Amino acid sequence: MSGVIIVTIVTHRHGVGGLSAVQASQSPDSIFDSPIRLSKVLWGYRRHSAGNSALRAVWFADLRIAANRFAHRAFSRQRVNSKRKGGILMCQKTISMCQGKGSLSHNNRAFAAKNIDSSRTADNIVFVQQDLSEAYHQLFDEAIERYNARQKRNDRRIPDYFQHLFSREPSASVITGTNKQKSFYEDLVQIGTKDDTGVGTPDSEIAVACLREYMKGFSERNPNFYVFNAVMHLDEATPHLHIDYIPVGHFSNGLDTRNAMAKALEEMGYGKGANAINRWRLTEWEVLHQICKAHGVEIAEPKKSRGYSYTVEEYGKHQDEIRRLNEEKEQALSERDEARAELDKAAKKKVKLDEIESIEAKESMFGKKVTLTKEDYDKLSDTAKKYVAMVKTNKKLRSEHDTAVQERDKLKEQLSAVSSELAAYKKAEKEKALFTREKLNKEAKRISREDELSRKLKKAEAFISACGLSSDYQQFRYNSTIKSKNLE
Repeated sequence: MSGVIIVTIVTHRHGVGGLSAVQASQSPDSIFDSPIRLSKVLWGYRRHSAGNSALRAVWFADLRIAANRFAHRAFSRQRVNSKRKGGILMCQKTISMCQGKGSLSHNNRAFAAKNIDSSRTADNIVFVQQDLSEAYHQLFDEAIERYNARQKRNDRRIPDYFQHLFSREPSASVITGTNKQKSFYEDLVQIGTKDDTGVGTPDSEIAVACLREYMKGFSERNPNFYVFNAVMHLDEATPHLHIDYIPVGHFSNGLDTRNAMAKALEEMGYGKGANAINRWRLTEWEVLHQICKAHGVEIAEPKKSRGYSYTVEEYGKHQDEIRRLNEEKEQALSERDEARAELDKAAKKKVKLDEIESIEAKESMFGKKVTLTKEDYDKLSDTAKKYVAMVKTNKKLRSEHDTAVQERDKLKEQLSAVSSELAAYKKAEKEKALFTREKLNKEAKRISREDELSRKLKKAEAFISACGLSSDYQQFRYNSTIKSKNLE
């Protein structure tokens, strides 16, 4: 409120000066909510506070307060790392894209795995579900007919394309042929983890909407990937997609339509070579990234890939196993401590030697026997029983202690083995690092350089042709090739 009063005084005594009437009626929060307004106030302070120490002191105090508030708001805007969607604060999430094992029985819930909540299986979203054999006939039968019509020898005809590739009937699991060709391919797509996007949470509902939109445009983006089975699982810990597809490539010689991943990627514009699949996956990652962004979900930068040999469930099993072994270790240590406490307690139960030594024994008239009073006899008998009981308890506790120590050592070995396995897995994944930002950027630059060189080569060839030097250029290339072979 002091800011309002002092601005009003300056306006009344000295006219509008550097401040407008609207600014004079505002509080420090609204006056100083931008650098422009702040500069106006500073200019007005310099012009009107000269020669008035009291006025200058109040102005300076108001300036300090408002400037601190302005700086706080600016800093708060910079450090916000999460976005709101529908009034819900969402944390930064990751996008996981990897090649799945390819099990139609698991995807279509032909059996119930341990990590499945059967009560929620009905909530799973099925986008398409076609028999694999039917899909192959639909895709390749016409091409097989055209190919067989050109063959003059019966032994060159193909009766069934799937049998021709894999020498067996289609199955619910991926079959790999002799040339490493697969009967179908599967991609697993997930947003977030079970810790931040668990099924049933508001975040998971937004993730489901993003995945649904991503799946809706998958076939349109990838016309050479025929999707015959696609389902979103909502009966596990985190919503995720299983997309099963057959890559279709077209050829000018032989069978004109085939199951061919490399050709399919090339026809869709991702080039040739081993990195074509990486370029495709990076493009798909960016598509889902933009979908999430449109839904208000902030996505973290791509981290090192978890690889394609481990699924989310398998990696989670490692973590669960480590936690279980740690719990068993803690329990064994607790039992050991209890056993030690019992041993200490038993050790403190010393026989009262003073009381026993004070017992007076008198010789009996019957030989070397002695007589005791009833009270002394009961005391001696009670002490002897306690001693025997203490010895037995001590022996039992020692045995339990030894067993607990053995179990503890065994658990330590198991924990060490699992930790070593997990460390080796992490090391292998670190070496792969397929989707690190650095490697992806490097790959993008390499592709850009190749494209630039290709364009320059085409321009050079066009110029040579326009100048009528094509024959000379071909002769030069031939001579260079011959010279290179001679040098080798």
